[in-house]
Amino acid sequence: MPFPSLADIDALTGEFASRKSEAAFLQHRQTQIQPLLGFTLVFCTLFYLAFALTDLAALGFGTDFLSLLAARMLVALTAGSCAWLAYRRRLRVRALRLAASLSEAVALGCFMLVATLRPAEFHWHAMSLAIMLIVVYLYIPNSFVNAALLAFASTAILLVLALRLGRMSHADVITMSMLLVLANAFGALAARRFNRVSREEYRAQIELQHAAERDHLTGCHNRRYLHDSLMRTGTRHAGLCVVLCDIDNFKRINDTWGHADGDEVIRSFARLLGAMTRDGVDSVIRYGGEEFLAILPATSLEEGIAFAERLRTRFAASATPSADGRDSILTTASFGVAAAGMRGDGAAPLLQDLISAADKLMYEAKRSGRDCVRAMHLA
Repeated sequence: MPFPSLADIDALTGEFASRKSEAAFLQHRQTQIQPLLGFTLVFCTLFYLAFALTDLAALGFGTDFLSLLAARMLVALTAGSCAWLAYRRRLRVRALRLAASLSEAVALGCFMLVATLRPAEFHWHAMSLAIMLIVVYLYIPNSFVNAALLAFASTAILLVLALRLGRMSHADVITMSMLLVLANAFGALAARRFNRVSREEYRAQIELQHAAERDHLTGCHNRRYLHDSLMRTGTRHAGLCVVLCDIDNFKRINDTWGHADGDEVIRSFARLLGAMTRDGVDSVIRYGGEEFLAILPATSLEEGIAFAERLRTRFAASATPSADGRDSILTTASFGVAAAGMRGDGAAPLLQDLISAADKLMYEAKRSGRDCVRAMHLA
């Protein structure tokens, strides 16, 4: 996937405008988002329940108090269930946002019931909602649009309730409106800034990771990626095929045409190899100066040989333009193919064993006259 650019960040929301980039970012942050959602919901729910004491103080023990207590318990049940899911289940991004929005909507709905049954306290209600809006924008993980819609809707509903039920002067209504507008503006700007900063950090991180794992000339994976990501686990592989490729007579190309043209031949081979492998399935590694390694999961020896033969014939038939554009450079490549099978004890070869075997086979192809494929099944 290409790097998301800074221009790809939406100016209004601070999120990636590209759905693919945003999905990749959210998947990357998944392990942070879920615990944060669970903790915030539990924390806010405890305070929400604790404020039932204010209902009792304002209304006394009676029908209205019991109605509000039931509403607060509904909030606790909804948010608690969503928090439990966030802690105990691996949720998709859409499910996480649904849990956040549902919890917020129920809590804000309960708050409107509190305002309705306690109409003499709209000053306190406005202050309380302002705090809740900051929580909605900043502390409960959700999309910017979802958070903004919930915040704007709750603000409008409270203002309507205040005008209809509250016995407030015009100055009080204007002051309350300005306070809530300020809370929305501050929350939205802060959420936008947080969104942008976190995505800029993500972009820088994947850029550094790409630089560490990729060869700068060809864009293929490098040997560091091979050793750190593919060989580190020591997993035995059945049904895996590796193809080691080496461009023939490459020193002569450099000596005859120059290193710039030699680099272009390498890039040309890498592009061809990348076009013939499966994106997201196969791995292509620049193994040495003019050597490339293709790791092909779920590929038999016969399929690996057919792949190497197609690559061999296409590369031999393709010409790389020289730097001055006057000539074309034709060359060939040699290939070693090793596929993993099951041993008698039920085990399979390690990846490094397959690479070692393919390396020997590739040199055998060199000794056999170059521009050919040598293969074996490794048990």
